[in-house]
Amino acid sequence: MAQNAWLRSAGILVSCVLIYPAMTTAQQPTLNLMPLPAGAQSGTGSLGVDSSFSVAFTGHTEPRLERAGERFLRQLARQTGLPLTLKPAKTGKATLVIQADHASKEIQEVGEDESYVLEVTATGAKLTAPTPLGAMHGLQTFLQLVDVSPGGFAAPAVTIHDQPRFPWRGLMIDSARHFIPFDVLRRNIDGMEAVKMNVFHWHLSENQGFRVESKKFPKLHELGSDNLYYTQDEIRDLIAYARDRGIRVVPEFDMPGHSTAWFVGHPELASGKGPYEIERRWGIFDPAMDPTSEKVYKFLDDLIGEMARLFPDHYFHIGGDEVNGKEWDANPKIQAFMKAHGIKNNEALQAYFSGRVQKLVTKHGKTVVGWDEVLVPGVPKDIVIQSWRGQASLAQAAKQGYRGILSNGYYLDLGWSAARHYAVDPMSGDAANLSAEEKQRILGGESCMWAEYVSPENVDSRIWPRNAAIAERLWSPQEVRDPASMYARLDFVSARLEWLGLTHRTAWRHMLQRLAGSASTEEFAGLRTLTDVIEPVKDYTRERTAPAVPTSGTPMNRVVDAVPLESDAGRRFNELVEQFLAAACHDPAAEAGLRAQLTTWRDNDAILQPLAQRSFLVKEVAANSQDLSALGAAGLAALDAIAKGQPAPDSWKTQQLAILEQVKKPKAQLLLIPAPAVQKLIEAATAGSACSTAKP
Repeated sequence: MAQNAWLRSAGILVSCVLIYPAMTTAQQPTLNLMPLPAGAQSGTGSLGVDSSFSVAFTGHTEPRLERAGERFLRQLARQTGLPLTLKPAKTGKATLVIQADHASKEIQEVGEDESYVLEVTATGAKLTAPTPLGAMHGLQTFLQLVDVSPGGFAAPAVTIHDQPRFPWRGLMIDSARHFIPFDVLRRNIDGMEAVKMNVFHWHLSENQGFRVESKKFPKLHELGSDNLYYTQDEIRDLIAYARDRGIRVVPEFDMPGHSTAWFVGHPELASGKGPYEIERRWGIFDPAMDPTSEKVYKFLDDLIGEMARLFPDHYFHIGGDEVNGKEWDANPKIQAFMKAHGIKNNEALQAYFSGRVQKLVTKHGKTVVGWDEVLVPGVPKDIVIQSWRGQASLAQAAKQGYRGILSNGYYLDLGWSAARHYAVDPMSGDAANLSAEEKQRILGGESCMWAEYVSPENVDSRIWPRNAAIAERLWSPQEVRDPASMYARLDFVSARLEWLGLTHRTAWRHMLQRLAGSASTEEFAGLRTLTDVIEPVKDYTRERTAPAVPTSGTPMNRVVDAVPLESDAGRRFNELVEQFLAAACHDPAAEAGLRAQLTTWRDNDAILQPLAQRSFLVKEVAANSQDLSALGAAGLAALDAIAKGQPAPDSWKTQQLAILEQVKKPKAQLLLIPAPAVQKLIEAATAGSACSTAKP
């Protein structure tokens, strides 16, 4: 029913707002908002924000909405430095009047109405929404509108009609491989609220740890967590914290694989003989639960019952992925069971297990969510498929009558650029060809932060700001897809996220200070110049290229752990090269900017090498530093060749490209991001390029 209500509301805005992609340049307001709203129209003037700013509530009120108003004022005070009164004002005197029509569900549901209308004029603002969920989203939009102006802080006059494109907009954080403390989770939930995400998917069990206190089976957390787990009281606090921000908490207990930590205290659940210990390495391992044991299902019945009472959300994630079946193959009892029951292979055995567990979850009042592997013939239609395989898998599930959410393309740990994540759409590929009814079964998507290479220190930088681009993909109209606009707004929102306490930018500097030790100001600047333009290797290359077998105990204090997963400086250099080439190499300002940057890179190694001799952590990237110097020299040579107005000889090109090939090779598990852009300059300096003709 909630899903149908969401679908009915999806057409409300069509006749009353301008959708962003349809706007002309004159119509479209320039707003630093992320996600972009479904529709907006500029007004006249702006609303001043000073120490007299206040809010008032009309219509439905409740403690959660009042707390949201107070939190909004606290955040506005942080952003502006203004002393603001946190108590609600009388309606007639308030700067911003907030009106909600009725309460949200006591336990938040998929598809609840999250729409809102925000009207800002030169004399005041009004935020109206059917529910507190919409009102909270509107408050986040208002916070993004407020900026400094010549006359003081102000919000532009605008009318915004907004609602999400998808009802499921999630972030998964893996707290099992590396334990993530509560303060880190809270600030990331604050970040989710700021960009209108509404599902926190909490990955709580793994080969490396079982992270939840179980009063019924205390050996799970006592023996399977290295004493790094969340108490049930802490979990209740986090659930309440998230609910206050309009965010559902969906727990995941992965089974039957990814479960070695369970077996440390309860080896009777396993298919093998053991003994078992907490896994310290990464990867897919042999241990798996015994799908043929009734003791396993009795245990899971009790555990799921306990966890279902702890986590109020209607959905319960059972994992179900990546079982290699080796323990099943080696167990005579399991093989005899399969033969007796006509179970032909391990895939069918896992389907049997998933079906049994699904019934247990349903018994305790929850709906199952599982990874692609749980979609097998005969699975009940109310199960939700989380697709790590892609839109084809998602579309296949929808055609068979199953609801699904997309995570393929949204794995933050793979180190993709924001633009690459942004280009992935749950409704693209095979999903674009679904019928209208089938498309309704695609609920949205989730970004995923798997934790092999994160720590509490750097996890924020692995999630943000790129996660905001995914949030926009899941909230904004499908036609909102311009990466240049996205990056311009992402820079703004990234800075705003720091006001929430997120450390995605500040932790980088702190980690560099550890690397540099007692470096001089000039040496530290040299280190910063290098690390500005390098990124960790992508996808799963890091584990394959590690200097030693990585484990959960490996320190994450190297340069590869400190630098962001996307280099803003590298991206901006590439944009400047594109600008220069688009002008047929006749853009003096762009050329001057390129020369200045390339000169800095050429000369940087001489500054950094003394520090590399004193710091073992910096020494690891000495070759990267030399590559940056060579890259700077090659780029300057290309600009000099272009300036001559004559095509450079092929021998020169061959020599320069050979340098580039060496520079492009990963070193210390890092990539030098500007290398492809410099290659474009080299190629532009040779015959056949638009830049090799004489200047007009």
